Amino acid sequence: MDFGLVLQTDPPASAVVELMRRAERNGFGYGWTFDSAVLWQEPFVIYSQILARTERLIVGPMVTNPSTRTWEVTASTFATLNEMYGNRTVCGIGRGDSALRVAGRRPNTLARLGDAIDAIRDLAEGREAVVDGSPMRIPWIENSELPVWMAAYGPKALALAGRKADGFILQLADPFLTEWMVKAVRTAAADAGRDPDALTICVAAPAYIGDDLDHAREQCRWFGGMVGNHVADLVSRYGDHSGAVPESLTAYIKERQGYDYAHHGRTGNPDTAFVPDEIVDRFCLLGPAEAHIEKLERLRDLGVDQFAVYAMHDAKERTLDAYGERVIPALTG
Repeated sequence: MDFGLVLQTDPPASAVVELMRRAERNGFGYGWTFDSAVLWQEPFVIYSQILARTERLIVGPMVTNPSTRTWEVTASTFATLNEMYGNRTVCGIGRGDSALRVAGRRPNTLARLGDAIDAIRDLAEGREAVVDGSPMRIPWIENSELPVWMAAYGPKALALAGRKADGFILQLADPFLTEWMVKAVRTAAADAGRDPDALTICVAAPAYIGDDLDHAREQCRWFGGMVGNHVADLVSRYGDHSGAVPESLTAYIKERQGYDYAHHGRTGNPDTAFVPDEIVDRFCLLGPAEAHIEKLERLRDLGVDQFAVYAMHDAKERTLDAYGERVIPALTG
Protein backbone atom coordinates (compact mmCIF):
# COMPACT_ATOMS: atom_id res chain seq x y z
CA MET A 1 0.00 0.00 0.00
CA ASP A 2 1.20 3.49 -0.91
CA PHE A 3 0.59 6.57 1.24
CA GLY A 4 -0.12 10.18 0.36
CA LEU A 5 -0.45 13.47 2.21
CA VAL A 6 -3.26 15.90 1.32
CA LEU A 7 -2.94 19.58 2.27
CA GLN A 8 -4.64 22.86 1.56
CA THR A 9 -2.28 25.43 0.06
CA ASP A 10 -2.68 27.99 2.83
CA PRO A 11 0.05 30.62 3.03
CA PRO A 12 2.88 30.51 3.65
CA ALA A 13 3.64 28.15 0.78
CA SER A 14 6.94 27.30 2.47
CA ALA A 15 5.02 25.51 5.24
CA VAL A 16 3.26 23.31 2.66
CA VAL A 17 6.62 22.46 1.09
CA GLU A 18 8.15 21.58 4.46
CA LEU A 19 5.25 19.31 5.41
CA MET A 20 5.59 17.50 2.08
CA ARG A 21 9.32 17.05 2.72
CA ARG A 22 8.51 15.67 6.16
CA ALA A 23 6.01 13.30 4.58
CA GLU A 24 8.61 11.97 2.15
CA ARG A 25 11.08 11.40 5.00
CA ASN A 26 8.38 9.36 6.72
CA GLY A 27 7.80 7.10 3.73
CA PHE A 28 4.92 8.85 1.96
CA GLY A 29 5.05 8.53 -1.81
CA TYR A 30 2.45 11.12 -2.88
CA GLY A 31 1.85 14.78 -2.11
CA TRP A 32 -1.65 16.04 -2.90
CA THR A 33 -3.28 19.45 -2.48
CA PHE A 34 -6.70 21.01 -2.78
CA ASP A 35 -7.19 23.11 -5.94
CA SER A 36 -9.51 26.09 -5.43
CA ALA A 37 -8.01 29.34 -6.70
CA VAL A 38 -10.24 31.66 -4.64
CA LEU A 39 -9.80 29.83 -1.34
CA TRP A 40 -6.10 28.91 -1.44
CA GLN A 41 -2.82 29.67 -3.16
CA GLU A 42 -2.15 28.33 -6.66
CA PRO A 43 -1.00 24.72 -6.20
CA PHE A 44 0.94 24.24 -9.43
CA VAL A 45 3.41 26.95 -8.45
CA ILE A 46 3.93 25.19 -5.14
CA TYR A 47 4.31 21.77 -6.82
CA SER A 48 7.43 23.06 -8.54
CA GLN A 49 9.00 23.84 -5.17
CA ILE A 50 7.90 20.52 -3.66
CA LEU A 51 9.40 18.60 -6.57
CA ALA A 52 12.63 20.59 -6.39
CA ARG A 53 13.05 19.86 -2.69
CA THR A 54 12.06 16.18 -2.65
CA GLU A 55 13.51 13.17 -4.43
CA ARG A 56 10.67 10.72 -5.06
CA LEU A 57 7.40 12.39 -4.12
CA ILE A 58 4.70 12.35 -6.81
CA VAL A 59 2.48 15.45 -6.70
CA GLY A 60 -0.95 16.43 -7.96
CA PRO A 61 -4.31 17.99 -7.13
CA MET A 62 -7.05 16.27 -5.15
CA VAL A 63 -8.80 17.40 -7.19
CA THR A 64 -8.73 19.78 -10.13
CA ASN A 65 -11.65 20.21 -12.56
CA PRO A 66 -12.26 20.83 -16.29
CA SER A 67 -13.28 24.49 -15.96
CA THR A 68 -10.87 26.45 -13.77
CA ARG A 69 -8.17 26.15 -16.42
CA THR A 70 -8.50 25.28 -20.09
CA TRP A 71 -7.54 21.69 -20.83
CA GLU A 72 -4.42 22.54 -22.84
CA VAL A 73 -3.19 24.77 -19.99
CA THR A 74 -3.68 21.97 -17.48
CA ALA A 75 -1.89 19.48 -19.73
CA SER A 76 0.97 21.86 -20.51
CA THR A 77 1.48 22.61 -16.82
CA PHE A 78 1.75 18.93 -15.90
CA ALA A 79 4.05 18.24 -18.84
CA THR A 80 6.29 21.16 -17.86
CA LEU A 81 6.66 19.77 -14.33
CA ASN A 82 7.41 16.33 -15.79
CA GLU A 83 10.09 17.76 -18.09
CA MET A 84 11.71 19.62 -15.21
CA TYR A 85 11.59 16.91 -12.54
CA GLY A 86 10.87 13.61 -14.26
CA ASN A 87 7.45 11.99 -14.48
CA ARG A 88 6.43 12.75 -10.91
CA THR A 89 2.89 14.09 -11.39
CA VAL A 90 -0.62 12.68 -11.22
CA CYS A 91 -3.84 14.45 -12.18
CA GLY A 92 -6.66 13.99 -9.70
CA ILE A 93 -9.84 15.39 -11.27
CA GLY A 94 -13.55 15.68 -10.55
CA ARG A 95 -16.61 17.69 -11.53
CA GLY A 96 -15.53 20.60 -9.33
CA ASP A 97 -16.98 21.53 -5.95
CA SER A 98 -15.30 24.29 -3.95
CA ALA A 99 -13.34 25.73 -6.89
CA LEU A 100 -16.51 26.40 -8.87
CA ARG A 101 -19.22 26.89 -6.26
CA VAL A 102 -17.26 29.49 -4.30
CA ALA A 103 -17.10 31.48 -7.55
CA GLY A 104 -20.84 31.12 -8.18
CA ARG A 105 -20.52 28.47 -10.90
CA ARG A 106 -22.02 25.01 -11.18
CA PRO A 107 -19.92 21.83 -11.25
CA ASN A 108 -19.22 20.30 -14.64
CA THR A 109 -21.37 17.65 -16.25
CA LEU A 110 -20.04 14.11 -16.30
CA ALA A 111 -19.96 14.22 -20.10
CA ARG A 112 -17.60 17.22 -20.02
CA LEU A 113 -15.50 15.58 -17.31
CA GLY A 114 -15.13 12.42 -19.39
CA ASP A 115 -14.00 14.41 -22.43
CA ALA A 116 -11.55 16.36 -20.28
CA ILE A 117 -9.97 13.20 -18.86
CA ASP A 118 -9.19 11.93 -22.35
CA ALA A 119 -7.99 15.30 -23.68
CA ILE A 120 -5.79 16.28 -20.73
CA ARG A 121 -4.09 12.87 -20.65
CA ASP A 122 -3.52 12.82 -24.42
CA LEU A 123 -2.21 16.38 -24.58
CA ALA A 124 0.06 15.94 -21.55
CA GLU A 125 1.56 12.80 -23.11
CA GLY A 126 2.19 14.48 -26.48
CA ARG A 127 -0.77 13.16 -28.45
CA GLU A 128 -3.40 15.09 -30.38
CA ALA A 129 -6.71 15.80 -28.68
CA VAL A 130 -9.88 17.71 -29.46
CA VAL A 131 -10.55 20.73 -27.22
CA ASP A 132 -13.75 22.72 -27.73
CA GLY A 133 -14.11 21.21 -31.19
CA SER A 134 -10.58 21.99 -32.34
CA PRO A 135 -7.84 19.36 -32.72
CA MET A 136 -4.54 20.33 -31.15
CA ARG A 137 -1.21 18.89 -30.06
CA ILE A 138 1.52 20.37 -27.87
CA PRO A 139 4.62 19.87 -30.05
CA TRP A 140 7.38 20.19 -27.48
CA ILE A 141 6.19 17.37 -25.23
CA GLU A 142 8.30 14.20 -25.24
CA ASN A 143 8.23 11.21 -22.87
CA SER A 144 5.72 12.81 -20.50
CA GLU A 145 3.42 10.47 -18.56
CA LEU A 146 0.28 11.63 -16.77
CA PRO A 147 -2.03 9.16 -15.02
CA VAL A 148 -5.48 10.67 -14.46
CA TRP A 149 -7.41 9.59 -11.36
CA MET A 150 -11.06 10.54 -10.99
CA ALA A 151 -12.94 11.31 -7.77
CA ALA A 152 -16.49 9.95 -7.62
CA TYR A 153 -19.35 8.88 -5.35
CA GLY A 154 -22.55 8.35 -7.36
CA PRO A 155 -23.30 5.44 -9.73
CA LYS A 156 -22.90 7.39 -12.98
CA ALA A 157 -19.65 8.98 -11.83
CA LEU A 158 -18.31 5.62 -10.61
CA ALA A 159 -19.12 4.11 -14.01
CA LEU A 160 -17.30 6.96 -15.76
CA ALA A 161 -14.23 6.44 -13.58
CA GLY A 162 -14.21 2.77 -14.52
CA ARG A 163 -14.51 3.53 -18.24
CA LYS A 164 -12.06 6.42 -18.49
CA ALA A 165 -9.71 6.96 -15.55
CA ASP A 166 -6.39 5.40 -14.61
CA GLY A 167 -7.31 5.55 -10.95
CA PHE A 168 -10.29 6.08 -8.65
CA ILE A 169 -10.24 8.51 -5.70
CA LEU A 170 -12.74 7.82 -2.91
CA GLN A 171 -12.86 10.54 -0.29
CA LEU A 172 -13.95 8.52 2.75
CA ALA A 173 -12.53 5.49 4.56
CA ASP A 174 -15.64 3.45 5.42
CA PRO A 175 -14.93 -0.20 4.51
CA PHE A 176 -18.55 -1.00 3.55
CA LEU A 177 -18.85 1.96 1.20
CA THR A 178 -15.33 1.38 -0.14
CA GLU A 179 -16.21 -2.20 -1.07
CA TRP A 180 -19.45 -1.09 -2.78
CA MET A 181 -17.81 1.70 -4.77
CA VAL A 182 -14.66 -0.17 -5.77
CA LYS A 183 -16.84 -2.98 -7.08
CA ALA A 184 -18.89 -0.50 -9.13
CA VAL A 185 -15.75 1.07 -10.65
CA ARG A 186 -14.15 -2.25 -11.51
CA THR A 187 -17.37 -3.64 -12.96
CA ALA A 188 -17.62 -0.60 -15.24
CA ALA A 189 -14.01 -1.06 -16.30
CA ALA A 190 -14.58 -4.71 -17.16
CA ASP A 191 -17.77 -3.86 -19.08
CA ALA A 192 -15.75 -1.33 -21.10
CA GLY A 193 -13.19 -3.99 -22.03
CA ARG A 194 -10.53 -2.66 -19.66
CA ASP A 195 -8.51 -4.58 -17.09
CA PRO A 196 -10.30 -3.73 -13.81
CA ASP A 197 -7.23 -4.59 -11.77
CA ALA A 198 -5.15 -2.02 -13.67
CA LEU A 199 -7.03 0.86 -12.01
CA THR A 200 -5.31 2.36 -8.98
CA ILE A 201 -7.67 2.69 -6.00
CA CYS A 202 -6.97 5.61 -3.66
CA VAL A 203 -8.91 6.20 -0.44
CA ALA A 204 -8.46 9.66 1.07
CA ALA A 205 -9.63 10.69 4.54
CA PRO A 206 -8.49 12.51 7.68
CA ALA A 207 -6.18 10.54 9.93
CA TYR A 208 -5.53 11.67 13.49
CA ILE A 209 -3.13 9.85 15.83
CA GLY A 210 -3.98 10.20 19.52
CA ASP A 211 -5.84 8.64 22.42
CA ASP A 212 -8.37 11.45 22.98
CA LEU A 213 -11.15 10.37 20.60
CA ASP A 214 -13.45 13.25 21.47
CA HIS A 215 -10.77 15.77 20.52
CA ALA A 216 -9.85 13.84 17.36
CA ARG A 217 -13.50 13.80 16.26
CA GLU A 218 -13.81 17.55 16.67
CA GLN A 219 -10.65 18.06 14.67
CA CYS A 220 -11.97 15.92 11.81
CA ARG A 221 -15.75 16.57 11.87
CA TRP A 222 -15.32 19.01 8.96
CA PHE A 223 -14.75 16.05 6.66
CA GLY A 224 -18.30 14.76 7.08
CA GLY A 225 -19.53 18.18 6.01
CA MET A 226 -17.30 18.20 2.94
CA VAL A 227 -18.49 14.75 1.89
CA GLY A 228 -22.04 15.88 2.69
CA ASN A 229 -21.88 18.40 -0.17
CA HIS A 230 -21.44 15.58 -2.66
CA VAL A 231 -23.99 13.41 -0.88
CA ALA A 232 -26.57 16.20 -1.07
CA ASP A 233 -26.06 16.28 -4.83
CA LEU A 234 -26.66 12.53 -4.98
CA VAL A 235 -29.83 12.75 -2.91
CA SER A 236 -31.20 15.54 -5.11
CA ARG A 237 -30.48 13.43 -8.19
CA TYR A 238 -31.48 9.95 -7.03
CA GLY A 239 -33.63 10.48 -3.93
CA ASP A 240 -33.15 9.18 -0.40
CA HIS A 241 -34.33 5.60 -0.96
CA SER A 242 -33.76 4.95 -4.65
CA GLY A 243 -31.32 2.10 -4.05
CA ALA A 244 -28.88 3.76 -6.45
CA VAL A 245 -26.71 4.93 -3.52
CA PRO A 246 -26.34 3.10 -0.17
CA GLU A 247 -28.46 4.65 2.57
CA SER A 248 -25.45 4.33 4.87
CA LEU A 249 -23.94 7.15 2.82
CA THR A 250 -26.97 9.40 2.48
CA ALA A 251 -28.93 9.13 5.75
CA TYR A 252 -26.72 11.41 7.84
CA ILE A 253 -27.32 14.61 5.83
CA LYS A 254 -30.99 14.95 6.82
CA GLU A 255 -30.12 17.70 9.32
CA ARG A 256 -27.81 19.52 6.92
CA GLN A 257 -28.78 23.20 6.68
CA GLY A 258 -26.34 24.61 4.12
CA TYR A 259 -22.66 25.19 3.61
CA ASP A 260 -20.34 28.21 3.61
CA TYR A 261 -17.19 27.55 1.59
CA ALA A 262 -15.30 30.13 3.62
CA HIS A 263 -14.85 27.32 6.18
CA HIS A 264 -14.31 24.52 3.65
CA GLY A 265 -12.02 21.79 4.95
CA ARG A 266 -11.39 23.64 8.21
CA THR A 267 -11.40 22.34 11.76
CA GLY A 268 -14.25 24.00 13.64
CA ASN A 269 -16.35 24.49 10.50
CA PRO A 270 -19.70 25.74 11.93
CA ASP A 271 -21.64 24.12 9.07
CA THR A 272 -20.73 20.59 10.12
CA ALA A 273 -22.48 20.38 13.48
CA PHE A 274 -25.00 18.01 11.88
CA VAL A 275 -22.28 15.36 11.36
CA PRO A 276 -22.65 12.66 14.07
CA ASP A 277 -19.76 10.94 15.81
CA GLU A 278 -20.63 7.70 14.03
CA ILE A 279 -19.94 9.26 10.63
CA VAL A 280 -16.65 10.78 11.79
CA ASP A 281 -15.55 7.36 13.07
CA ARG A 282 -16.63 5.59 9.88
CA PHE A 283 -15.23 8.08 7.38
CA CYS A 284 -11.93 8.88 9.17
CA LEU A 285 -9.07 7.08 10.88
CA LEU A 286 -8.82 8.04 14.55
CA GLY A 287 -7.15 6.81 17.71
CA PRO A 288 -3.83 5.07 18.41
CA ALA A 289 -1.66 3.73 15.62
CA GLU A 290 -2.96 0.21 16.13
CA ALA A 291 -6.49 1.33 15.21
CA HIS A 292 -5.21 2.93 12.02
CA ILE A 293 -3.29 -0.20 11.05
CA GLU A 294 -6.33 -2.42 11.63
CA LYS A 295 -8.61 -0.30 9.44
CA LEU A 296 -6.00 0.12 6.73
CA GLU A 297 -5.50 -3.63 6.57
CA ARG A 298 -9.24 -4.00 5.93
CA LEU A 299 -9.08 -1.40 3.18
CA ARG A 300 -6.03 -3.03 1.63
CA ASP A 301 -7.88 -6.35 1.55
CA LEU A 302 -10.67 -4.60 -0.39
CA GLY A 303 -8.19 -3.60 -3.09
CA VAL A 304 -7.14 -0.14 -1.93
CA ASP A 305 -3.70 0.70 -3.31
CA GLN A 306 -3.12 4.06 -1.61
CA PHE A 307 -4.33 5.78 1.53
CA ALA A 308 -4.03 9.58 1.37
CA VAL A 309 -4.03 11.38 4.73
CA TYR A 310 -6.01 14.61 4.98
CA ALA A 311 -4.02 16.56 7.56
CA MET A 312 -6.19 19.60 8.22
CA HIS A 313 -6.00 19.45 12.02
CA ASP A 314 -3.78 20.38 14.96
CA ALA A 315 -1.58 17.26 14.89
CA LYS A 316 -0.08 17.29 11.40
CA GLU A 317 3.52 16.64 12.39
CA ARG A 318 2.66 14.10 15.08
CA THR A 319 0.44 12.15 12.72
CA LEU A 320 3.01 12.17 9.89
CA ASP A 321 5.75 10.99 12.24
CA ALA A 322 3.57 8.27 13.78
CA TYR A 323 2.68 7.03 10.32
CA GLY A 324 6.35 6.95 9.41
CA GLU A 325 7.38 5.14 12.57
CA ARG A 326 4.55 2.62 12.95
CA VAL A 327 1.75 2.67 10.40
CA ILE A 328 3.53 2.70 7.05
CA PRO A 329 6.04 -0.04 8.02
CA ALA A 330 3.16 -2.25 9.14
CA LEU A 331 1.39 -1.87 5.78
CA THR A 332 4.43 -2.02 3.50
CA GLY A 333 6.48 -4.72 5.19
